[in-house]
Amino acid sequence: MGKIQIDMLGARFVVRANEDEAYLNKIYSYYKDITRTIQVNKNLDNPLQISILAGITLVDELLKEKSQNVINRETGMDRDKIQMAEKLANEMISQIDNVL
Repeated sequence: MGKIQIDMLGARFVVRANEDEAYLNKIYSYYKDITRTIQVNKNLDNPLQISILAGITLVDELLKEKSQNVINRETGMDRDKIQMAEKLANEMISQIDNVL
């Protein structure tokens, strides 16, 4: 069981979890990076707005990753192979259009 001290956006508290501290620090660091990026890019000072936008950003990443994992399982292909297949298909379509 690990614990981590959270100190950001005007809040300070300790979190205990069934993960080791290195993993908790990794999560916390990633979240801080996202909140910092949102704060700077959106020019926000409101901690609640920053936190909500960070949460939405993380959920977006999670859903996109889950969707990609489903595609990978269903097709047996990874993202790079899918992109290469799409590129080749587009090139073939372009060549067919040129002939016609």
